[in-house]
Amino acid sequence: MTEPQLVERVRDGDHRAARELYDAHVDRVFRICYRFAGEDHLAQDFTQETFVRAFTKIDTFRGEAAFGTWIGSIATSVSLNGLRKVKRFRGRETELADDFRAAPRASRIEPDLEEKLTHAVDDLPEGYRTVFILHDLEGYTHEEIGDMLGIQAGTSKSQLFRARARLREELSEFAGEWAS
Repeated sequence: MTEPQLVERVRDGDHRAARELYDAHVDRVFRICYRFAGEDHLAQDFTQETFVRAFTKIDTFRGEAAFGTWIGSIATSVSLNGLRKVKRFRGRETELADDFRAAPRASRIEPDLEEKLTHAVDDLPEGYRTVFILHDLEGYTHEEIGDMLGIQAGTSKSQLFRARARLREELSEFAGEWAS
């Protein structure tokens, strides 16, 4: 069964179709929520809230973007709003080692670099951090990010460019390690 057919069946109250959509998207939604929350229990709460909102508002899904993009937008919104409520931006500790490598042959990122990178990402302005996480870590296109956040694709590109520039500046002391 195709995803648009599943969405239609969910609109008609089919719980099995809802479960299929959930199973197909829960891992990516959780990853998005975890990237923002940095804590397993918060990410689980945000993931649950994302699906509750998505299935409650399934009638608002127009199908202009992929269902995954639409639910990713909800996950981003739920996560950012949830973080504002619990004020945990500065206290989070996210393992970024699997996503950033000094060199492809390195088996593990340097601890100093990992800590500096985590803090540098945390310190990015919210818009920059959001676009950076969605594009560079989760693999969304600028068009999908634009749809998620209600911004132009060009704005997403600009924010990503600025986020990367800030990260390069913050991590410049490690630049010699990347050149080799």
